Amino acid sequence: MNNYLFTSERLGFRNWQESDIPKMAKINANPNVMEFFPSTQDETITTNFIRRIRKDYDENGFCYFAVDLLETGEFIGFIGLMSQNYDAPFTPCVDIGWRLAERFWNNGYATEGANACLDFAFNTLKINKILSIAAEINVNSTNVMRKIGMTKVGNFEHPRLLNNERLKNCVWYEIDNTNNEKKLNKVKC
Repeated sequence: MNNYLFTSERLGFRNWQESDIPKMAKINANPNVMEFFPSTQDETITTNFIRRIRKDYDENGFCYFAVDLLETGEFIGFIGLMSQNYDAPFTPCVDIGWRLAERFWNNGYATEGANACLDFAFNTLKINKILSIAAEINVNSTNVMRKIGMTKVGNFEHPRLLNNERLKNCVWYEIDNTNNEKKLNKVKC
């Protein structure tokens, strides 16, 4: 049985386990999942990514959490929070993001999970502002941002994507806890 940090109606959020690496590597190797990234990622890159996520959790108490379906215990990808410090008008910041296996798309998991993470960020971690960043052409992600009550603040050229004409133009959205009138889903801790 997994020790979840918190849950939503259908999802459990937890820290990463070694057994998640090959599963996440498979997700990262899918060209459809990685459409709005410069390339797919192999197991070595995924392992390094998960190490960085774990470090962020150890330092801050949050990360892009490993996410399971509560009903089956099946790993579906990540949804969570991550510190960002690349050179941009809004950094340093805490970013909310998600990446799910393709077969779990179009079930509302990203929206449900992001709402649960916002609730965790605002009510447990006491973070006041959360941002989300995506390539301007990534309409699916910006739709989730709007569904969870975020507001578009601006456009920018992502410093890590300047050599990628298709992806370098990005948007950032924000949600602020102090002015947030939206009712967040209740999280079970």
